[in-house]
Amino acid sequence: MTTVMESPMPTVATDPMLLRPFRVFSTRRDTADTVTLELVAADGGAPVVFRPGQFTMMYVYGVGEVPISIAGNPATPETLVHTVRAVGAVTNAICALARGDTIGIRGPYGTHWPIEDATDHDVIIVAGGIGIAPVRPAIHHLMTYRPDYRSVSLVYGSRSPADLLYTEDIHRWRSRFDTNVQVTVDRADDSWLGDVGVVTPMLDRLSYEPGSTAAIVCGPEIMMRIVARELVNRGVPADQIWVSLERNLKCGLGYCGHCQIGPAFVCKNGPVVSYQSVATRLGMEEL
Repeated sequence: MTTVMESPMPTVATDPMLLRPFRVFSTRRDTADTVTLELVAADGGAPVVFRPGQFTMMYVYGVGEVPISIAGNPATPETLVHTVRAVGAVTNAICALARGDTIGIRGPYGTHWPIEDATDHDVIIVAGGIGIAPVRPAIHHLMTYRPDYRSVSLVYGSRSPADLLYTEDIHRWRSRFDTNVQVTVDRADDSWLGDVGVVTPMLDRLSYEPGSTAAIVCGPEIMMRIVARELVNRGVPADQIWVSLERNLKCGLGYCGHCQIGPAFVCKNGPVVSYQSVATRLGMEEL
């Protein structure tokens, strides 16, 4: 596992288990089961300063809490953005929140995408499904500081056209002449004119020097495993491929032990880790 990286702690709460109240500023339904919320601090405190790839614990009063990666722009921390898929009691409650409602926030926690260390490198981002949410802050950073990087490529795969997230962002990123954006879906409908299939063939359309490439891969474990292995086979160093193990998170502080993998805790040593550090374990079923 990678070593623990420093991450900003809540600016008002001194107890890491103490929640800060945030107010829902806006909600946007992205798909049938996915909602993006913009939150603002309701306690008069400072905004949540975060780095791309970090997560917060989101608590719905009387229901419970879940760890969710931050999906906003690090340059505008006064608005905390989360994209949430309704898959359980807590996430269903979060997706049902309306403007003006209050939610509790702990964090940010965890390691981050080492995008600042990838300057003067080619950068490849591969995201599957809702895995584009945790990498979105890294994409915002790349677009803001685009001259600091060589080629920048994004490969995004989704189940269907109706499940695509951030379509306005994708159109904007695609309109840039300095960014290669490839999008594919597993199943097309009559309206879809793009690619159909898995993300790995899209790698053939990217331009990069393998030995000077940094890659960010986020999505289902099987996708991360296949894409990481494919990148290694193409010459990208395993220690320059980064994956997120967010699915293993539970309490965010290493108290519950739910995310323990061997001697390490994903919430303290991750969720962002190098593929080299977890290659063996990432090959296990139900990691």
